[in-house]
Amino acid sequence: QVQLVESGGDSVQAGGSLRLSCAISNIRAATHKMAWFRQAPGKEREGVACITYNSRTNYLGSVAGRFTISEDNAKNTLYLQMDSLKPEDTAVYYCAAAFGVFSSCLLLPTTYYVWGRGTQVTVSS
Repeated sequence: QVQLVESGGDSVQAGGSLRLSCAISNIRAATHKMAWFRQAPGKEREGVACITYNSRTNYLGSVAGRFTISEDNAKNTLYLQMDSLKPEDTAVYYCAAAFGVFSSCLLLPTTYYVWGRGTQVTVSS
């Protein structure tokens, strides 16, 4: 079965950068969409960024221009480059996937059915 394993979470100062990685194993199909979600304590899970197999992207408004989602298909790895980090970016970040033909992607958790266990990102002021 498909497995997603996140890494790269850390504690950083505001204004700093991090790159999260999501290793994808046993991938079932080349056509897919993938996303990063996050969940802060006491808050609902929210979509941060997503990407389709043909590189169409979508971003949460508050991270657009600061975060960049990308995928290395040769390495079966999804990335999230996070720059100009703010304390409000503090959360557990999750990688998610769905397989099929997608012309675009939405940041709705119910449209993804494979999830990683998450990696903690903490941004201090």
